[in-house]
Amino acid sequence: MEIVLKFLEKNGLVVAFLVVGLMILVADNVSKRLLNKKVPTPAVAIVFGLLLAYVGGTISGGEKGIADVKLFSGMGQLGGSMFRDFAIVSTAFGASILLMRKSGLVGAISLMIGIVVAFFVGLSVAWVMGYHDAVSLTTIGAGACTYIVGPVTGAAIGASSEVIALSIATGVVKATVVAIATPLFAKRIGLDNPHAAMVFGGIMGTNAGVMAGLAATDPKLVPYGALTATFYTGLGCLLCPSVFYLIIRTIV
Repeated sequence: MEIVLKFLEKNGLVVAFLVVGLMILVADNVSKRLLNKKVPTPAVAIVFGLLLAYVGGTISGGEKGIADVKLFSGMGQLGGSMFRDFAIVSTAFGASILLMRKSGLVGAISLMIGIVVAFFVGLSVAWVMGYHDAVSLTTIGAGACTYIVGPVTGAAIGASSEVIALSIATGVVKATVVAIATPLFAKRIGLDNPHAAMVFGGIMGTNAGVMAGLAATDPKLVPYGALTATFYTGLGCLLCPSVFYLIIRTIV
């Protein structure tokens, strides 16, 4: 047993992938069998991930959650900046400008509306929470766009680890809400065709939430929503640490 534990500790990244894979498998079964697909698999998996991080942090008493437990140290690498940036680049490669043009002017407008509204809602919440400096406000506002834009922005403008963690948490909450709410309100908002899915992806922006929500609504709509949601992430990573930061720094 000791040999097995040492082997697993030396191959932390492999263990991290295995744990995440098993977690998604369990989440899929919970979603299908217990929740009758009303709550999508990614939303359940996100909740499991948060619980795992909390339990791991409680057990280890460290600052990195489950990554402070020796056996799961690979979680820190899997959730680190390298894989985050890889995810951004890989999703960007999957997007096609030609397909994006099919959504027309409405798709472009939805992207700008989605980013601006999400950013300033997040910024307002941050202000109420007592964060009044430009760096913190911009980072948390960016987190309200997506949990990828938040840490990218925070790292670019020099935010503290506490503020970056808050931006990630804000984005995770948004992704979970979008994933759960989309199938419940899809019919009411006319989310039943590719064009609507592209506009929806542009307004919501969070890739995981949009894809999970559309998958639970109609799997055929997923590629269209994911397309504009991917552009949303890229555009957010460009605007938040530059244009938006300069605006907030000028105002504050």
